[in-house]
Amino acid sequence: MAEKACVKRLQKEYRALCKEPVPQIVARPLPSDILEWHYVLEGSEDTPFAGGCYYGKIKFPPEYPYKPPSISMITPSGRFAPHKKICLSMSDFHPESWNPIWSVSSILTGLLSFMMDDSSQTTGSVKSTDSEKRCLAKASLAYNCESKNCPNFKKLFPEFVEKYEQPHALGQSVLEQSNYKDLPSGPPAARIEPAKRTEQEVEKNIAVNHAENRRQSRNLPFWLLLLLASVFGVVMALPLLQL
Repeated sequence: MAEKACVKRLQKEYRALCKEPVPQIVARPLPSDILEWHYVLEGSEDTPFAGGCYYGKIKFPPEYPYKPPSISMITPSGRFAPHKKICLSMSDFHPESWNPIWSVSSILTGLLSFMMDDSSQTTGSVKSTDSEKRCLAKASLAYNCESKNCPNFKKLFPEFVEKYEQPHALGQSVLEQSNYKDLPSGPPAARIEPAKRTEQEVEKNIAVNHAENRRQSRNLPFWLLLLLASVFGVVMALPLLQL
């Protein structure tokens, strides 16, 4: 259980971070345990870590600020081994060099500076090529949001989750619009209705034409009826003339 002085100190530091955020650094305690802080470091420009979001933990002892915390990084970075404690002068590897005036912001600022300087190695660090670091930087945000190794990331850092989801939502929207352009315009009912109307109009025209033909065939001109009657009369009179 944390000592009263420890709780007060960490609460004060959290308020200070909220009031004056440190560039490239975001840090927040677990709501259920003020001794466990989670952080995100953003890679510096002009380094292989540019664009990366590196998620990790700081665990403070109940005697903080009189004893140093342990520091680890969860996101694969090519600089530190995931989940391994990192040896720094301000970590629990070196309690003899710890200074009680150091704070969360100074600890993480030192960690960020040490991370960007790839020439220094320590316990918990790893070696990798710049190309590997760049690949890991590009994949870091997706790892933090999707990996089972980061169960608290989405809860503590919703702004980074939103940053991750925006390109996916935009890509999905573009895909849907592209697919929709290949379809006839208008809602489904509007697309089907004209076809039905056209079919009905054709059938109606056929029926009208058929009825008109029948009407014309029934209503013969009067002069044609007289001509037919005359021809019929001549034909009937021929046998009588032969007698």
